[in-house]
Amino acid sequence: MLCQICGKNQATVHYTKIINGNIEELHLCDECAMHNKEIEFDSTFSFHKLLSGLMDNLQGEVPYKEVKTYKCPFCGMDYVQFRQTGKFGCAQCYETFKPKLKALFRSIHGHDKHVGKVPVRANTQVAKKRRIQKLKEQLNELVAKEEFEEAAKVRDKIKELEKDIGQ
Repeated sequence: MLCQICGKNQATVHYTKIINGNIEELHLCDECAMHNKEIEFDSTFSFHKLLSGLMDNLQGEVPYKEVKTYKCPFCGMDYVQFRQTGKFGCAQCYETFKPKLKALFRSIHGHDKHVGKVPVRANTQVAKKRRIQKLKEQLNELVAKEEFEEAAKVRDKIKELEKDIGQ
């Protein structure tokens, strides 16, 4: 498709504007898009812009006064500054801005707890600890269902695993 303005170059920017149900589409080449006053064209990409855009979309438009109340007591950084830079001022900023960050982390990672990778040499210990945790949950379910014979087997597996890891 050719650019709708110059008619010479291939259209690489496709702009759709919807106002009151009226749809306007523009197909422009890079050069014409850069000179078009109607399109705000920012070609720089940064991770903090992506995150701040996600924060805005997740939380809706937050009144400026509400945002201003989140200010780190240690470094003095406020939430507006964090959104602009995408970086914390100190370690305490994480705790200060935590209520605003949970929704962001949930949308990016699918949860708000860190479940990072485990080093290979520690993997067996961690795997056993996770297995113990699952077995304990299973044990609780079996006891609740009054299936005591199965519960005893699971209890024995837990004791054996705990002995292996030295608990």
